[in-house]
Amino acid sequence: MGPVPAGAPLRELARDLLDLLLPPACAGCRRRVARGAVLCTACELALPRIARSACARCQETRARAPSECCSGCEEQEAPLAACCAAVWFEGAAAAWVKRFKYAAPGLAGLDPAAEAVCLALASEAAERMPRPLPDAIVPVPLHPARIRARGYQPAGVLAGALSRRLGVPLLPRLLSRVRDTPSQTGRGRADRRRNVAGCFELAPGAAPPANVWLVDDVVTTGATLGEVARVLRRAGARRVSAVCIARTPAPPR
Repeated sequence: MGPVPAGAPLRELARDLLDLLLPPACAGCRRRVARGAVLCTACELALPRIARSACARCQETRARAPSECCSGCEEQEAPLAACCAAVWFEGAAAAWVKRFKYAAPGLAGLDPAAEAVCLALASEAAERMPRPLPDAIVPVPLHPARIRARGYQPAGVLAGALSRRLGVPLLPRLLSRVRDTPSQTGRGRADRRRNVAGCFELAPGAAPPANVWLVDDVVTTGATLGEVARVLRRAGARRVSAVCIARTPAPPR
């Protein structure tokens, strides 16, 4: 064990005092929780988590081992090498994501509870990703008009937090969205892909690193993430994967 930093005992004392005066509380129900926890056990259990044994790309089929792909995905050529979310986009998880993603503008929209839950879930999704860690983390960009309307970019917040936590460089301006497309809601898989074709461009003169993790909030069919991955791979990236908070369950076959 290495030497204890001179200020460590004082910091621990300050944290203990803060916990005494302002006990850590669950972001959902405000019950007291252990230091570092975001949700209590009951609120954690309410989240529809994706199985740890799920395929690291489709997350619908069981893989041979955690962070690996199922045999079906291994046999298919795809723009994304992996695509991991922590929860299904339904129930309590969908409610948290919507609170985070569609916050009201200005001070009225400050929602630290929703942000804390979504950041924790994004970190959990990152833990499921195949290693090694990427050369860079890139948020899936919104069109400038959407950023102005919302006041911020949810994927950018998630990507920045993961960059700091993992110690991986963040490239927030590597990509831009040059066309503001109609909503993907209600569109089929083929229509979604046509809708986002040609939407993303690499920054002038930029070259992506070999291994990139994209970050977004929700993945439905993967059309948007797939299009971004194609742009990066055409520009020279060798491996592109994606980290998301939540994933929309595939429709019954």
